[in-house]
Amino acid sequence: MAGRASDTLSRPMPDRPVLELLVGDVVRLRRPHPCGGSTWLIDRLGADIGLRCQGCGRHVMIERRPLEARLVEFVSRGDPSITAALLPRRAESESEVR
Repeated sequence: MAGRASDTLSRPMPDRPVLELLVGDVVRLRRPHPCGGSTWLIDRLGADIGLRCQGCGRHVMIERRPLEARLVEFVSRGDPSITAALLPRRAESESEVR
């Protein structure tokens, strides 16, 4: 018997902290790209993460969880101030500025 859809919503989430990703991070994933390149530049953050192959320049989008599972290491880290400037402000921080 197949499980009901509500069963998947009531499952507890794992207690893994969210990995902090920054625009400009260069990461190495578990398997190399077919072009032979093994490093990827993170160029977009959001619901999906944008990656650009450092070997051939191909751009792909991947969800955060599969990216975190495939990540081996950070080759270099991006600048936190650039990431903060690109991400939308939260409503609570905007109300403090006014």
